[in-house]
Amino acid sequence: MSQLRIAVLNAAHRDENTTRNFRRELDASLAEFDATDGTVPDGFDYDGAVVTGSRSSVYWDDEWMAPVKEWVGDAIDRGIPFLGVCWGHQLLADVLGGTVADMGVYEVGYSEIEQTAESRLFDGIDETFTAFTSHSDAVTELPPGAEPLAENDYSNHGFRKDRVFGVQFHPEYDMRTARELVHRKELSDERLESILGQITEANYREACEAKLVFDNFLEFVREVRAGDLAADATKQEPSAGVGRSD
Repeated sequence: MSQLRIAVLNAAHRDENTTRNFRRELDASLAEFDATDGTVPDGFDYDGAVVTGSRSSVYWDDEWMAPVKEWVGDAIDRGIPFLGVCWGHQLLADVLGGTVADMGVYEVGYSEIEQTAESRLFDGIDETFTAFTSHSDAVTELPPGAEPLAENDYSNHGFRKDRVFGVQFHPEYDMRTARELVHRKELSDERLESILGQITEANYREACEAKLVFDNFLEFVREVRAGDLAADATKQEPSAGVGRSD
């Protein structure tokens, strides 16, 4: 079977860590687009799509967000499977009719997250798991018809609606990315040292379990593609009794 074709909408404002991390975690043929330039795919010839994190908020009136939201909505309507991470999770919720708002607090560091429903996205991941988090916005109201998949005391950390999945945490982060992000933030010296102290090999290895969401999403995309191809083939078959004339 040919490699999956995945569109990656990179909203990370040219943070090179994002490109490196998603290329490492997604075993597919990736076409990356700089969403912060308003750049989106020219068409919908993809098996799936991923939307990354961002330093922006989805409710800001930034000019570049309009074409991104429009393309995402059209792609969802065409049945393209989606995975959103952090800001991408929030963007997908927003496009589908959910609500995103400022939490009033900043969750950052390795956090404990609990699954709230069985989902193929979390296959092989413990019911309570560890992942790196960094967000002050959250999905405060899920889109109509969406199922919550994970949460902690801060916010929803995962949802699904049809072929769309979102996770608030960062399964793609490596230790370098985590350290550089924390140093960019305006934190008190005490909190900075506390969070940097969490970024250890042991915590990173424990959080690597959450990376399975990428493999699980790609497996879902393969099944969707196989099902769609089978459906197309069925449509092209001649009806019974229609064919050659003797």
